Amino acid sequence: MLASVGLNEFLNKTASSDPVPGGGSAAALSGATAAALTEMVAKLTVGKKKYVEVEEEMKAIAEKAASLREKLMKDIDRDADSFNEVMGAFKLPKETDEEKATRSKSIQEATKKAAEVPLEVAKDAFGMMEMIEAVVVKGNASAVTDGAVAAMMARTAVLSAIYNVKINLSSIKDEAFVADLTQQVKQLEEAAVAKEQVILGKVML
Repeated sequence: MLASVGLNEFLNKTASSDPVPGGGSAAALSGATAAALTEMVAKLTVGKKKYVEVEEEMKAIAEKAASLREKLMKDIDRDADSFNEVMGAFKLPKETDEEKATRSKSIQEATKKAAEVPLEVAKDAFGMMEMIEAVVVKGNASAVTDGAVAAMMARTAVLSAIYNVKINLSSIKDEAFVADLTQQVKQLEEAAVAKEQVILGKVML
């Protein structure tokens, strides 16, 4: 389980010649880091007299960010597992026509899954950007730069996950599936970049 190893071991594994963990797992880690920073800023706001009016909102944000952090940590392994499934499909026998057909179908199914996992990561990372904006604008001003970093990490998670969607789409033959995901990633990409700029524009230093 990649999510349960220490940071140094994870980075050593990433730096190795093994293709997993790769960019997809790194995207999930970026998203989890964004969630953790969001959670931290919210918690640093709770209990402060100056921010009593937003205390309940910050408690809710901290709880939701914690849930997203845990989900994205699991996605580190889900992405690696989906890649391994694709590689496993390619290793299936292909001597007979039946074997070739089975292998081709398995490759396509596994590749679709390998595209869907990072798409989910991108959606989750983008979805937390509203919370990040809230902690930047309403949260503890002493931690505003942590909120800014959360915004940048969330944007990075979205864009890097999207790249992993795109590379898998190039191998998928289902045109309707490809068209649907292509449109989704285009919208996410544009929205994440725009939202990051909005959030950073509200960072008062």
